[in-house]
Amino acid sequence: MVLFAITIHEASHGWAAYKMGDPTAHALGRVTLNPIAHIDPIGTILLPVILVIMGAPPFGWAKPVPVNPLNLRNPRRDNLLISAAGPLSNFSVALVAFILLHMLKLANPEALLIRGATPSLGNGLFLILYYTILINVILGVFNLIPIPPLDGSGILAGLISEKAAEKYEMIRPYGFFILILLIMTGIIGRILGLIMGIVNIFIF
Repeated sequence: MVLFAITIHEASHGWAAYKMGDPTAHALGRVTLNPIAHIDPIGTILLPVILVIMGAPPFGWAKPVPVNPLNLRNPRRDNLLISAAGPLSNFSVALVAFILLHMLKLANPEALLIRGATPSLGNGLFLILYYTILINVILGVFNLIPIPPLDGSGILAGLISEKAAEKYEMIRPYGFFILILLIMTGIIGRILGLIMGIVNIFIF
């Protein structure tokens, strides 16, 4: 489910860039639902595995989709839309899975079980839909954090003035280290835990 969510996310970036006039990602075969084209050894494989072993919510990233701003018709606006395409695709997938899960709940209420205080899914299809919702929502929200290189930084840069955006871009070289600090201090974990709790409320 993590690999599927990341693939949808990155392919949506490439598709949006192509629609905005930049064929770079399309020419490199990145506008595809084939996960092999998007796999990053660390972000797609190593980090999610480590997080699962640690008992933390799994998330990661894929190879960044290349965008040439010189090909965009309106670079500031188009970059905002390209950045937003990834999270929006994840939220769209989560919404479809949410609707399907609740349709199945209506058809077979006993497939969704509550054991004590812990919700559990007694049906394999429910389980797949549940994790599809959870992981796509987590990935979408995580990428909205306005810290480079996450998508939230591209969205924010398109919303503020050009002068403010130039100053904001100065933190880009330090973005990855800021994210690592937020992960190590548990701030990201608490945010993701809150998201999981909200998702469970709506499902269970």
